[in-house]
Amino acid sequence: MDALLLARLQFALTIGFHFLFPPLTIGVAWLLVVVETLGWRKKDEVYTRIGMFFGKVLGLTFAVGVATGIVMEFQFGTNWAQYSKFVGDIFGAPLAAEGVFAFFLESGFLGLYLFGRHRVSKGVHWFSALMVALGSTLSAFWILVANSWQQTPAGFVLRNGRAEMTSFAEAVFNPSMWIRFFHTIDAALISGAFLMAGIAAYYLLKKREIEFATKAMRVAVVFGLITSVLELMPFGHEHTRQVARTQPEKFAAIEGLYASQESAPLVFFAVPTTRPPELHATVEIPGLLSWMAFGDPNAVIKGINEFPADQIPPLWLTFVSFHNMVVLGGFFILLMLFAAYTLWRGTIAASRKLLKVILWSIPLPLAACQLGWITAEVGRQPWIVYKLLRTSEAASITVSAGEILFSIILFGLIYLFLGSLYVYLLVKKVKHGPAAVHGKEVPA
Repeated sequence: MDALLLARLQFALTIGFHFLFPPLTIGVAWLLVVVETLGWRKKDEVYTRIGMFFGKVLGLTFAVGVATGIVMEFQFGTNWAQYSKFVGDIFGAPLAAEGVFAFFLESGFLGLYLFGRHRVSKGVHWFSALMVALGSTLSAFWILVANSWQQTPAGFVLRNGRAEMTSFAEAVFNPSMWIRFFHTIDAALISGAFLMAGIAAYYLLKKREIEFATKAMRVAVVFGLITSVLELMPFGHEHTRQVARTQPEKFAAIEGLYASQESAPLVFFAVPTTRPPELHATVEIPGLLSWMAFGDPNAVIKGINEFPADQIPPLWLTFVSFHNMVVLGGFFILLMLFAAYTLWRGTIAASRKLLKVILWSIPLPLAACQLGWITAEVGRQPWIVYKLLRTSEAASITVSAGEILFSIILFGLIYLFLGSLYVYLLVKKVKHGPAAVHGKEVPA
């Protein structure tokens, strides 16, 4: 057994499972800000019920996300000791900021939001919802600062085999940070919108809670349509341009550009093979990739053949994960656009096929998030810190393959239990339905 391979598989398992929950937390939190604003300003009890219902969904999701996130951070010290030694001076600040400024803000105000209704004024209660959303977003910000630094290191010097920070601002605002932040946060907003729309679709299909479901669907679809379009343009487009400028090997791999080309085509569909690296059955537009990446349809883009063999990322997985993410992004736009059209016509409650598609599409934004993560992390290989530290040099040398395998099995069983419990409690909550509003509002 290869200890390095097992350590990589364990990290993929733990972060992959954990990354199911932060997108939902962020997305649902900002949707709650919207519905609480509507309920407060319109004095509409239905929006209050939507807030109460999805607030409980948020609480459940937040709890599982916290539990799974702790494990992820422990692995830095156990399985990746050489990596921790190399980046410790850089990563200490953002990870500490995530805990102090983001996690406590989010968790503290979440308690006030969930249990403070009818105990504090509407203004304070609305503010607590805003702080939960802001806290979850700040948490993602600091995690993405750390991860983006791995992709495009900045603000450091190498000293005694370690990366030591020389500029906090340059390290935080490294060349890929802002666009990766906006791209990831917007993906989280899409995930929340699809969860709310899917649950609303369930009630419409069952002909239950019609007013509740219709208003929740309206908010989710408008929110989902806007964020889905933004994910394509400008966030997705600009993120791809950033990768083309700062990580050309990854860019060549995700676009299937295996040889340098002038007027490089944008590939919409292809069947990739690795040995030799080729694309078959391609559907492409000549020159479009060059124009999108560099603003010149005749620009030359480096292909995989231009880079050393030991610096080329896995080609098949990088290409397939990226293109499937893009396909899902296009599907989200089309589905939300059609749903918005039926809402405008007032026929969505009768469009049972559409409602079923929306219901069964709940997990698809999470799948897109996973594919995006695979594209980003696999596409960076063989580097764990781009151009500075190889993944093969970052693992702990004292942890045996047997110990890692045991922990993978243990975590796998725990995550299977947690995932099943989360789905069971969520389905139970949905089947039970939203509660009625009880209690007298505290004056604003």
